[in-house]
Amino acid sequence: MGHIHIMDEFLSNKIAAGEVVERPSSVVKELVENAIDAGSTSIEVVLEEAGMTSIQVIDNGCGMDEDDALISFQRHATSKINNEHDLFRIRTLGFRGEALASIASVSKVDLITSNGESGIEVHLEGGHVIDKKPGSLRKGTDLTVSQLFFNTPARLKYMKTIQTELGHTIDLMNRLALCYPNIAFKLTHHDHNLLQTNGRGDLRQVLAAIYGVANAKKMVHFEGESKDYKISGYATIPEITRASKSYMSIFVNGRWVRHYTIQKAIIDAYHTFLPIGRFPISVIHIEGDPFLTDVNVHPAKQQIRLSKEADLMQLIEESLHKAIRNSMKAPEIAQKRKTSTPSSEQINFWKTINYNTTNMPQFNEKPKTEEKISTSDVSFPTLKESVENKELAKGFTVEESWEEIKDSQGINNLATNQEDIWDEDEEEQVQKEIIPDETPKEPFPELEIVGQIHGTYIVAQSEDGFYLIDQHAAQERIKYEYFKDKVGEVNPDERQSLLLPLTFHYSADEALTLRENAKALEEVGVYLEEFGQNSFVVREHPTWFPKDFESEIIEELIEQVLKERKTDVKKLREAAAIMMSCKRSIKANHYLDKQQMERLLHDLKTRVNPFTCPHGRPVIVHFRTYEIEKMFKRVM
Repeated sequence: MGHIHIMDEFLSNKIAAGEVVERPSSVVKELVENAIDAGSTSIEVVLEEAGMTSIQVIDNGCGMDEDDALISFQRHATSKINNEHDLFRIRTLGFRGEALASIASVSKVDLITSNGESGIEVHLEGGHVIDKKPGSLRKGTDLTVSQLFFNTPARLKYMKTIQTELGHTIDLMNRLALCYPNIAFKLTHHDHNLLQTNGRGDLRQVLAAIYGVANAKKMVHFEGESKDYKISGYATIPEITRASKSYMSIFVNGRWVRHYTIQKAIIDAYHTFLPIGRFPISVIHIEGDPFLTDVNVHPAKQQIRLSKEADLMQLIEESLHKAIRNSMKAPEIAQKRKTSTPSSEQINFWKTINYNTTNMPQFNEKPKTEEKISTSDVSFPTLKESVENKELAKGFTVEESWEEIKDSQGINNLATNQEDIWDEDEEEQVQKEIIPDETPKEPFPELEIVGQIHGTYIVAQSEDGFYLIDQHAAQERIKYEYFKDKVGEVNPDERQSLLLPLTFHYSADEALTLRENAKALEEVGVYLEEFGQNSFVVREHPTWFPKDFESEIIEELIEQVLKERKTDVKKLREAAAIMMSCKRSIKANHYLDKQQMERLLHDLKTRVNPFTCPHGRPVIVHFRTYEIEKMFKRVM
């Protein structure tokens, strides 16, 4: 007698459930996606105890007859694909035929469905059909999943708190609403409405419902098209940022996915517009031939593989960058609003999802070894973001002042004790040689110099208020665009020989890396010659290298190549331009006369992007006259 045998169907379903059904939000995802595939225009999700007690999904889709309703709970039962060729052109969210079988194997399920002609009601427990009878003729499906993981206690033991599990579901529903603005979604938890969209197809209205009206107003539309892909979406202007990448939603052919490369292309589109460690709120829809997309990577269907990925990344970066650059302007400083005391209704709302462990069911108790949940795991909306437009959020402010944004982004005044000199000859050369490829869509304001604060900030005024300009950031932007142009096309005629050559010594491994990347270094003006074993000498450099910083810049560029091992010339050029622009820019605590300040603003005005420095910090901020008068109680 052999040792190998075929597993029981219900046992194999439980094993599959370990991949498909990780938590209550996984159940919601599968059921709502089925409702979307069924052609629903209205989907309601009702939760009890974040879904651990009950998950109910009601839709108005095509529904099922008796035969389909019974077979749908068998493993690999699906209406989405018929043969292996369909697997390469998947146009639906579901296709594996595992979800309902897996969910039913670890819970109790009540299904009421009808195709408009006949209706059936089915009750299952642990994957077994317990009862069936004729049901309502209302077209659509009403499916309730209760006592999730009742027969898999190991999974119950490691469920997180009510707040955490609810946060995952809210995050999921937010993304589905952003993906399908033409469907009316409603999410309810203990009779409290957490999300509701109207299904009118206006993505900006959905953004307002999820992230708040103030943030939705500060999002720009972008779109683009190539031979294989078409993209569209919304993204916040650089003034609005978050500390987590989880606010970036990516949808490919109507499917929410996690894709590092696409995420990177979005971030790269904001290059020099955002401070380090800050990310935009963005929603991007990508459409393309399903043949170019492989979604059969993981049972959760959140990881995909794309063909012609490089072309898509370039399309995203260029389209989004153009939209952001055309929307750039000086950020306005709004008066900080006072927040009122939360009402009893608001307090009670949050109490409903903040149970004490004594009131929670036994299966929700956290093990002593449970890891602390990182806030980056889910983008759990705050009150001001998820329910801002509802009566529940009255009295709460939803608009951050620039001071709050500035503090959160770590924007400093770059104070330094290093002595600096205003190099007039270099400034004239910068002004003469760089010509912007286009003027900003948002015109740079006509400003009158008033003075200087602490030798760091220039004060200027216009008819609409006054402006503060960070002198270091301003000159950094001016020189960055100059050096970017120079580094982008190194001229062999612009070389300067050194009286005393620079010598660099490295290990054997590092020397090998430098030999492999010698041409890339030449692209940025670093000319290495081998000088003995594992040593290199530099005998010349471009004439436009910042004076007195030549050796430091060459060494830092070499160090970057050694760190990356495989050099990207484009990135190396960018790093060189940023590095050189920072070295000789005016530092803080350096006092300028009026003529120097006027010339600085004149040069800044001609830049392609005069509003942020190469590191993404703001160059200029605007204090509106109206806000100033409000501070002094001149207006009400």
